[in-house]
Amino acid sequence: MSKKIKLGILGGGEDSLIGILHRVAANMFDRFEVVGGVFSRDFKESRQFAEDLGIGSKKVYKDLDQLIEGESKLPADERIQVVSILTPNFLHFSMAKKLLENGFHVICEKPLTTTYGEAKILEDTLNNAKTIFAVTYTYSGYPMIRQMKEMIAAGEIGEIQKIDIQYYQGWINPIIHNEEQRNSIWRLDPEKSGISCCIADIGTHAFHMAEYVSGLRVEKLLADLNYMYPDNKMDVDGTVLLRFSEYVKGVLRASQTATGEENDFTIKIYGKKAGLKWGQESPNYLYKIEEGQPIKILKPGHGYNSALSLDGTKLPPGHPEGIFDSMGNIYKGVAKAIKGEEYHPGEFPGIKDGARGMNFIEKVVASHAEGNVWVSLDN
Repeated sequence: MSKKIKLGILGGGEDSLIGILHRVAANMFDRFEVVGGVFSRDFKESRQFAEDLGIGSKKVYKDLDQLIEGESKLPADERIQVVSILTPNFLHFSMAKKLLENGFHVICEKPLTTTYGEAKILEDTLNNAKTIFAVTYTYSGYPMIRQMKEMIAAGEIGEIQKIDIQYYQGWINPIIHNEEQRNSIWRLDPEKSGISCCIADIGTHAFHMAEYVSGLRVEKLLADLNYMYPDNKMDVDGTVLLRFSEYVKGVLRASQTATGEENDFTIKIYGKKAGLKWGQESPNYLYKIEEGQPIKILKPGHGYNSALSLDGTKLPPGHPEGIFDSMGNIYKGVAKAIKGEEYHPGEFPGIKDGARGMNFIEKVVASHAEGNVWVSLDN
């Protein structure tokens, strides 16, 4: 009998990019087996999609309630053990809560929920459920981001002085300027996306990355958002000033109207002794800069890297690793946790990271709405 963890998926069917990303990631280390789920609202399409994947339709259900009911009747060794939630934002909370209450492990796309209050409820539910919960802040899985985290923790750049993080995309630019289109996509619909588009979609990645890599927590922020048109209720661009402490400041810039940009996600952290720079579009290069010294370039797979970085490296030095690998590393960490194996706390973001993200989103929107003022995050 297969010892792989049985994985169910909610959403992610048809031509979903996020669906492909999660399926490839789940299969990467031979730890998970995708066995079913609810891939589409249309049951017929969902069953056909499962057949096309080659997994059969035995464990394909009409909806989440039917999945929980059907799986709960099976012997423990035959049940779906963990469920990945890849649906639009507004469905995350109710789905995750039901799954936790019925004993399932959960892997959830970000943002965790549509409100911070919902996120806190999920935290309490998880405490009672005592299962594993991961939030897929994908970029934390990159080997050189993990190396960056470990170098900072070891004091290699000295006390942090400045954090600069940017996430620029341009995909929404042709949509936002067309009234019919901007009023027809779910990303710009508050009922489905929550109170934020850009900040919730990619700004929360940047926020998580800033805290994950630096080991610091944002105490206060001041935000200035851009909605572009009076009839558009969702932000599509924003700049956020960050205060980690009295003398450690940062800036977070996120935009989905950066014309021509694809996925320009960069982070720069400067300490008293040195600085570190990384960009998602060239993820194999981590730059260390020091005054009076030549630039040092670190790459994955070499013995000089940390154990956390090397554990997430699948190829010999010189072979590019990308976003599939990054997501795969997160799934690998979740598998270790589910199996009760030893794992590094940096291997996958958890529910507290997701809740922090929701707190960040709400505070950014509030800061902007109140006239671009400083507001405090919960700590």
